[in-house]
Amino acid sequence: MRYYIIAGEASGDLHGSNLIKSIHQHDAQADIRCWGGDKMEAAGAVLVKHYRDLAFMGFVEVIKHLGTILGNIRFCRQDILQFKPDVLVLIDYPGFNLRIADWAHKQGIRVCYYISPQIWAWKEGRIEQIRRSVDKMLVILPFEKKFYSKHRYPVTYVGHPLTEVIDAELKKTFTPLSQRRIVALLPGSRSQEIRKKLPVMLSVVPKFPDYQFIIAQAPGQDEAIYRDLCKGMDVMLLRGQTYNLLQQASAALVTSGTATLETALFGVPEVVCYKGNPLSYWLARKLIRVKYISLVNLILNKPAVTELIQDELNEQRLYEELNELLHNTERKERLQSDYTRLWELLGNEKASEKAAKEIVAMVL
Repeated sequence: MRYYIIAGEASGDLHGSNLIKSIHQHDAQADIRCWGGDKMEAAGAVLVKHYRDLAFMGFVEVIKHLGTILGNIRFCRQDILQFKPDVLVLIDYPGFNLRIADWAHKQGIRVCYYISPQIWAWKEGRIEQIRRSVDKMLVILPFEKKFYSKHRYPVTYVGHPLTEVIDAELKKTFTPLSQRRIVALLPGSRSQEIRKKLPVMLSVVPKFPDYQFIIAQAPGQDEAIYRDLCKGMDVMLLRGQTYNLLQQASAALVTSGTATLETALFGVPEVVCYKGNPLSYWLARKLIRVKYISLVNLILNKPAVTELIQDELNEQRLYEELNELLHNTERKERLQSDYTRLWELLGNEKASEKAAKEIVAMVL
């Protein structure tokens, strides 16, 4: 059967790659075409467009690149029509994917959404669009099933794909990266967020001379962007070894997004960092309805990890929080207890396998 899968970010590439592997296990003749990244291509899909050419974050940034985005949508539609998939699988990335879902439904193409758009955070009215154009919704967060049930839209909870990935990683041995204790810096996967947040993260490096700071380079990002920002500083760059880094880190400074959950599942004390375009942030505050920006706090429904947002993300506050995480034993113990609860809430479902079974069942 033919499967067309669209992911628009690094996290989607990771989850998409594991989904592709599982689809091949359940459908040996699967022909898979995708938008995503290197991992999805390595898993056996034909890569049409890389996510690094798709990722625009924030209201203002989207408006600036509207011509490119509309061009990508037109190209995507044409490519889907030529490929003639038996099912279209959409992974998160709602601004783009919901438009494609609407169009695909009108073409008579079956649509499965894996990793729900965060309509529980904002744009709750999108439930009607989903009801209209998505044949099957597979959710990965425990509270999402209850949310959709409130709207009388049936969904399937498959578990969170990160738990199976990280559980396997925690069983691996690793090569030490430094003789000093490590602070990991995860400044995001998009060039605009790296330029905005990494300089603030780097501002605290001189204040912790006994620690080795290591930057996790995003896949697809040119090394030059990091070199320019940390020129002359005692900082290491590490490509393609984020999980190895988190295995060894004593603490981490992490940009908001999936990385906050990854860091927590590895048991690493973290500070969540967010700083965006002022206008985009002002608009987001007017529209977003949730109390927290990190998945860790959202799932636990409490401020377990500190979130430094916009003006709060500055050198002094970042120093204070990182110093606490490194040296306050009571704080670290409390956080580890929260992390244990996080694993319990997410459960031990094999999300990729369960999702693949649901998708293959739609077409076989």
